[in-house]
Amino acid sequence: MARKRKKTIITCAITGAIHTPTMSEALPFTAEDIADQAIEAAKAGASILHLHARNPENGSVSIAPDHFKAFLPVIKQATDAVVNVSTGGSLVNTMEERIAPAKWASPEMCSLNMGSMNFSFHPIADRIKEFRYDWEEAYIRNSEGYIFRNTFADIRFVANELGGTHGVKFEHECYDVGHLYNLKFCMDAGLFKAPVFIQFIFGILGGIGPDIDNLIFMKRTADRLFGDDYQWSVLGAGGAQMPFATTASQMGGNLRVGLEDSLMIARGQLAKSNAEQVTKIRRIVEDLGCEVATPDEAREMLYLKGGDRVAF
Repeated sequence: MARKRKKTIITCAITGAIHTPTMSEALPFTAEDIADQAIEAAKAGASILHLHARNPENGSVSIAPDHFKAFLPVIKQATDAVVNVSTGGSLVNTMEERIAPAKWASPEMCSLNMGSMNFSFHPIADRIKEFRYDWEEAYIRNSEGYIFRNTFADIRFVANELGGTHGVKFEHECYDVGHLYNLKFCMDAGLFKAPVFIQFIFGILGGIGPDIDNLIFMKRTADRLFGDDYQWSVLGAGGAQMPFATTASQMGGNLRVGLEDSLMIARGQLAKSNAEQVTKIRRIVEDLGCEVATPDEAREMLYLKGGDRVAF
């Protein structure tokens, strides 16, 4: 008898901390728009919603708990999707500041970057002639000098503060092969219990490039390090988004789309919403024979604590 194929989890990353309002009118930054787009993405088939906050006045990146409080309860009341609160925040904040929203919310999931790295998007600035808000150009250009800090001490701090105290399951974001080894070390040290959920990330300047050979290598490395003790997903930034999501689904993995990772729906065409991206990738993976997981199925696959145990 043929082995039953597992279902595919779609994560949607709604707004992020890279793109700015000038880049796309569709990028949400008010609480109302973030909530509306998250709810519509869930209706379209996203079982996990990866969430950042923005300053509603000008769209700048915010890690203020009050900005999360303005949309998380709205999303919770309107959908049963799993809420994943980012701990990435801004590249210039301390780890204590970055996890403050998650400590308030006690969500089912949080992202957790598995290593320090150069993290830059400064070339974008040269392609924009006029910015909508004063903060945008300097924010983009200054990323040339950013080091995104995620030391072993930082990782242990987050694991203890959110994993142990709040029962959070982590989306372990791995931007390069070395990050997989960092995660393995942390598991051996007892910081994280199997099965872990790994997000392979391709196409960020400072991380591994968006080549299919790299995806295969990352997957083989993870298999060797973690065996059956992990679930995996793929995030392809920019133009790599849809091709990498499609390939991941056909390799038996899960996938992430959303305006945080790409503003496009097709080459040269801006997406109208997060839901449009979810709808497109859902159609592709279902046409290719995959079945999309519901939120409760994602909870079971990832061993989550349940939506009734969050604080919002």
